[in-house]
This record gives sequence, structure tokens and C-alpha cells, in this order.
Amino acid sequence: MRYYTFFTLFLALFIFSCGGENAQGTSTTASTGNETPNLGGTPMTTSVKTPSVPTSYKLKSIAPDPNRKLENPNIEVTIEGLAGGKCSLIGVYTDQFYKVDSAMATGGKIVFKNSKPYTPGFMYLMLPDQRTTIQMLVDADQTFTMKTKMNDLINSMQVEGSIDNQLLYQTLKYEAAQQPKFDRIANLLRATQSGTPEYEQLKEEQNKLSKERHDYLEKVFTENPNTLFTSFKEAGQNPVLEPVYNKDGSLNNDAFMYQYKRLFWANVNFDDDRLLYTPVISNKLKRYINELTAQNPDSIKSSASFLVDQVLDNKNYLLYFANWIVKNYEPTKTTLMDSEAVYVHMVQNYFTYDRAFWSDSTEIYALQLRAYEMSRSLVGQKGVNVTAADPNGKMRSIYDIKDNYIIVYMWNPDCEHCAEQTPQLVNFYKQWKPKGVEVYAIVVNTEDKEWKDAIKHYKMPWENNVHDPTNKSIYATYFVDNTPEIYVLDPDRTIIAKNLKVDQIQTMIERDMKKRGLM
Repeated sequence: MRYYTFFTLFLALFIFSCGGENAQGTSTTASTGNETPNLGGTPMTTSVKTPSVPTSYKLKSIAPDPNRKLENPNIEVTIEGLAGGKCSLIGVYTDQFYKVDSAMATGGKIVFKNSKPYTPGFMYLMLPDQRTTIQMLVDADQTFTMKTKMNDLINSMQVEGSIDNQLLYQTLKYEAAQQPKFDRIANLLRATQSGTPEYEQLKEEQNKLSKERHDYLEKVFTENPNTLFTSFKEAGQNPVLEPVYNKDGSLNNDAFMYQYKRLFWANVNFDDDRLLYTPVISNKLKRYINELTAQNPDSIKSSASFLVDQVLDNKNYLLYFANWIVKNYEPTKTTLMDSEAVYVHMVQNYFTYDRAFWSDSTEIYALQLRAYEMSRSLVGQKGVNVTAADPNGKMRSIYDIKDNYIIVYMWNPDCEHCAEQTPQLVNFYKQWKPKGVEVYAIVVNTEDKEWKDAIKHYKMPWENNVHDPTNKSIYATYFVDNTPEIYVLDPDRTIIAKNLKVDQIQTMIERDMKKRGLM
């Protein structure tokens, strides 16, 4: 498959109308079309359970028969006012786009015929100017016609032979007619004082419009449960919830957001793999993980398990969700502190011999080994003791240090970032040594002479400079992907911070000192 990267912006403009209320713009990735990270692990049992879903959120859509026969495509699109030129049919898989087919426009008519069926899903017909697109849904019935006008693509659209596209354009027209009403109220609300009678009246009008839209879609879904359109559009809907109030009458935003997240995936039919060939699943995943989930490891792990546990019996969703989350929080490629905690959780629970069907046993073993190495040095755990030799051959241990705080500094003499950070650490040490801070510096991947020369070069003032050429004393202790790596241990020798730069150390120590009443 060949992927397109030049039309991301204008595609994003269409996603809201076709994907539902919560759809977000997608991005393209240059790819071969079948890339997935090969990950694996040893089995572990997750503790997150999927809560029950209220009756009002039971799905209307019905997943298609997996044994149904797909037609060979014969799709005719006629556009009044279209000049000639090459047109492309662009398919969607999660957040990527690929070329399905191409055809020449002659006399305003474009015909797509093929000896093999197209993969069912959401597609864009890209016109010769490579800026204008027409949306369509393609399912098992791949013989249909679409007619419209170049200057009014949506409102002039007429469809024959495809219930999915009839519903799609019926809904697009309805939403286009409703949007100015929503915009008018939104503009008035911004200019009106909250809590006034005028404001409350506008909110009532807004709620009425939202209910009209909701009722319209519910009617369409109920009357057309077997269609791709219903499965697709239903999946894109946001949970509709009443506000949650505290006993004193104030809004309980935390309880509301918990319920909102709990029901965020309730409208998605995970038995319908066609949805992976639309933008809706990718859009929801990005919003759920990146926006609705607090960006700390515990929250991410909880959200990830809540979602992935729902699709353990569906290989395609399992593959996509598990791999996307791991890639999104891959250590060294995210600003999240302790992204290793997310990686370890995902690998140990989902990239296992019995679940990671996309990986072979060698890959699974390698990734489980990497996860094990990371698992020994996660934030909140006790820092592992290390004992290794200093330049004079004296054995020095982390746990022999009596100072309140210990900075474990993993570095290499030839590392560019180390050359930048080490002098800063020297200056920090001189200021903070009197305040109860010590450094335990572990050099990695170097020779003895280079290490000793670097100590002199940087004029390292701390005594705890150690080197273990065998790596035995530091294996699976303090994980390091890239040097320098900085860990901070508190008075209890618990890891309170990692993946830091030197200028962030003070903030982390002072935060802990305040908790302990030490400042």
C-alpha cells in the first residue's frame, strides 16, 4: 500500500461531520501499510474489570456476518461541473491513509471497477485538484451510483443502490442545516453572563437542539441496525450524561468525568472490524488516552487496561490498541516521567506468548527481558542498591550513603548530552551537598582510562564515581536507554523522580522536602 501525506489538513476538516461529535482530526504516517511493532511478554493477569453498561447505552448496530460475500466494485460517481483528470479512491486504516484505486474523470463521470472487492470501510474520493474530496462508505454491496454538483457537493448529492451512502448524506445534510443554529447560540453564550436568565434560556435552547440531533440519530440507528453507517456513526457519539452534583449543590466534575470515561467506548461495536477502516476508532483512542486520561503512569495504565481488556477476544482491536499505546509512550520518545512504567505494564499484560499473536517467541522473549530490566527502577519503588569500584578500587555502595537525597547519575564520557549536563550537575552538587544531597555516578559503556580522564576533566567533586566493566553490579538496577539518565532517591531510598535534566532536580527534591516538613 502507498500512503499519502499531502492531504492531512483538508481531510481533517471532514472528520467531524463523518465521525461523530467527538471525532478529531487525523494525521498520516508514511508507511509500508502493514507496520506494527513486534512486542511480546510472559502472561500476567490484569486487575481492571469492565464495568456494566447502562441499558440506555446498549448498541443499536449489528456486526456484519463474517462469511458474507463482498461484491466486485462498480461505483459510478457523476459530478456536474467537474473537469477531466485523474481521481483517486483513498481508504482509511486507523490513522493512516492508503490508495485503494484510481480512475479518470470523463465528462464529469468517474467509474471505479475492480476484479477484487474493496475492503469495507470509510473512503474519500479525491478529485483531480487533489484538494476536494467526496466521502463515501463501502460495504459488501459495492455497486452503486452517486450524483452531485461541483459547487454543492453535499446538498446536491443523490445516491442510488447504497443505503449506507444514502444515510451518510441524509445525515450530513441534516447536520449542515443544524450547525448555524448551534453556532448562533454558542456566540450568544460567549457574550452573555453566566447564571443570568438570558444565559439559562440560551443553554435550554442549546440542550433542545442537542436532543433533537440525538433523537434524529437514534431513530436512524434503530431503523437501520445492519448498516455500516449506523455502526460508524454510533461509534462516534459522545456519552450523554446528566451533571453530577455534590451534597452542597456544587458540580462534582471528577465524578462526571469518571462516568464519562467509563461510557466513552459504550457506543463502539468491537465485533465490527470495519470500524478500524474508518477514522472513528483512531480519533476516539487519541482523545481517550491523550485528553481524557491524566498524563501520569498510574492513570494511563488504568485507562489502557480498561480499554484493552474489552477486546482481548478480538485480535484486530487488540493488536491496534496495545501497539498504539506502547508506541505512544515508548521510552525516550515521550516527555512523560517514567514512561517505562506504562511500557512494563503493557508488555507484561498484553505482549505475552498467549496474546501477542503478531510476534514470534524470540521477539516476545526480548521484549519481556527489556520490560524486566525496566521494572526494577520505576518511580515509587525502592532504589536497588549498587556496589561497584571507584577509581582507586574501593567498593562503594549506594546504601552506604547517609545523606537524605541521592542522585544516581548514569553517564558516558563520549556522550554529547553528558558533556552538557555533567558540568551543570557539578555546580548543582556544590550548592546542594550542604543541604543533604549526594551523587552516585555510574559510568557505562566505556574503558577505564576514558572514565578516569573524564572524572578529572569535569572535576567531579563527589567520591562516589564507580565503574563495573562487567555490568554485573548494575544489570537490571537503574534502567538507562540514553545517557545521561538521572534518578532521585529520597531519605527512604524510594525513587521519587527519573528521566530528568539537571535543572529539574531541585524542583523534585524541594517538592519532597515540603511533604516531609524539611523546609
